[in-house]
Amino acid sequence: MKLSNLTKTRKGRVALAAVPVAAAASLLLGGVAQGAVPVSFAIAGGEFKIAADRLEGVGFSQYAGQATAADGTHHPAAIANIKDAKLYNLCQTVVQETALGKVGLKITAGDGEEPAKATDLQIGMTDLSGTATFRDIRIGVDASKVNTTSKGDQGDFAMDSDSIDIDGLQQVSWSTQAAVFQLTDLKLQLTDGEECF
Repeated sequence: MKLSNLTKTRKGRVALAAVPVAAAASLLLGGVAQGAVPVSFAIAGGEFKIAADRLEGVGFSQYAGQATAADGTHHPAAIANIKDAKLYNLCQTVVQETALGKVGLKITAGDGEEPAKATDLQIGMTDLSGTATFRDIRIGVDASKVNTTSKGDQGDFAMDSDSIDIDGLQQVSWSTQAAVFQLTDLKLQLTDGEECF
């Protein structure tokens, strides 16, 4: 996947190199490092999946970067920021190989009337699909001038928008972090490798 090709459309579906979504507090697997953006924590070295029926976000930006594992390995990632996000019917899964075979951890939240909510959300991801609507979008913004608190390097390509809505969200990520993450109706279970998608 080319990170420079930040958006593409096919039959009304939008695939972004990075658009936000959520992770449960117990599964915040790492920090996103990119250029001048400080590393807050090292990723575990494995990707995880997130899905939601709908994401509603205010204050969005996206630019290229990398996620760094504890052993120093760098992984290309797209960095996405969202000031305030609501996630309806959130699902997150991570699967690892063990001596007993595949073992997974599945978290669900926001599957009732109240969605899961996040503030100052930042994601380092490699893939996302869904049907997206941007309001007041700017494409080709300098990454150091995006409209979110977190910014990229001067001279790097970026995009931002006042808001973003995504239906049928499916995302593969290296890391997710947030200032506040409210998981309404949280459920956590061990699985034999079942994933959100």
